[in-house]
Amino acid sequence: MTAYAFDAPPPVTARIAGSDTLFPVRRIYCVGRNYAAHAREMGHDPEREAPFFFGKPADALHPETTAVPYPSATADFHHEVELVVALGGGGRDIPAAAAPACIFGYGIGIDWTRRDLQAEAKAQGKPWDAAKGFDHSATLGPLHPVSAVGHPTRGRIWLCVNGAVRQDADLAGLIWAVPDVIAALSGLYELRAGDLIYTGTPAGVGRVLRQDRISCGIEGLGSIETVIA
Repeated sequence: MTAYAFDAPPPVTARIAGSDTLFPVRRIYCVGRNYAAHAREMGHDPEREAPFFFGKPADALHPETTAVPYPSATADFHHEVELVVALGGGGRDIPAAAAPACIFGYGIGIDWTRRDLQAEAKAQGKPWDAAKGFDHSATLGPLHPVSAVGHPTRGRIWLCVNGAVRQDADLAGLIWAVPDVIAALSGLYELRAGDLIYTGTPAGVGRVLRQDRISCGIEGLGSIETVIA
């Protein structure tokens, strides 16, 4: 029997829609600036960039059923609604044509960002970890298996704050489609079952305040709601 120096942390899991079975989470990968309009609003030219990636700790995952704590060290806390891909398989150097076979399902996520810390890091050429990978920074709704929803390639993706629409776009606006994202990411890392990929956010990101109510959704995957504590 293995002995530990202290109690091992509980496993990180995500809910699966319509099931009591849980999805064990291994890693969280995120794609930066994957919608042209969002790339432009952040001051970049989407026509000249290959996909780039950053990560969040697995235990940054936060269920939409509980309030999101307003994080420390920021005065500019932003929402970013995203399609999330959950992998049921993996490998290295996966061809785009083979990527769909690796996908377990899809969900609705919010990539929370301390935007002021991100801007400071960008200006100084420093990593984004404090801006993107803090506690509770990856909200996730229930995962919908491919067998139930197929592979969404178009459909409305939206987010509202206190009932006012902030983000409203279509999945067809992704610069790099999901198979291409998986192919590029697997050239950098060995992907495995349990990995989550936040695929990027459309234009309209903005600040949220304490007690704000957030609702967001993706056509075919329903909607989720949460509140800023």
